[in-house]
Amino acid sequence: MKTLLLNVGLLLLSCQVALAQDDFRIGGKLIYGTEIESIGIGGTAEIPIMEKLVIAPDFGYYFPKKEGGVKMNMFEINGNVNYYFVADESLGFYGLGGLNYTHVKVDFDNDFINGSGSSGEVGLNLGAGANFPIGENFLPFAEVKYVLGDADQLVIAAGIKFNID
Repeated sequence: MKTLLLNVGLLLLSCQVALAQDDFRIGGKLIYGTEIESIGIGGTAEIPIMEKLVIAPDFGYYFPKKEGGVKMNMFEINGNVNYYFVADESLGFYGLGGLNYTHVKVDFDNDFINGSGSSGEVGLNLGAGANFPIGENFLPFAEVKYVLGDADQLVIAAGIKFNID
């Protein structure tokens, strides 16, 4: 949990540095991960570095899943780069790639054994997303990515980004 709070703090700090730039965005999202088979919530940001290129840090926390005597918690931190292939008034379509850190904690408590364990894995993100500009200051979006690595999973996300000028 300390690692999660530290990383969220670093994400917010990096967002503060970028506030002076145009088209900076920050937002929230709902996520679904196929490995954990659970929904979750997350935060995202877009920090422009070139005309069609943005740095897109984000994090996601999956709601705990409990089956039998086993409870699983999972969160992920991502450092992505998004390249906009299309960016106009009606649609913004982008490809994404970057690094992923996934942390899983498992607690088990049943009649035979009690204990817990945790593991962190580093992976590679590959995916695509689309922004749907329907308002002046907010931007609904959808995103699909696959995490390659020991924590392989498909992540589907939808949310809203807010323009910060």
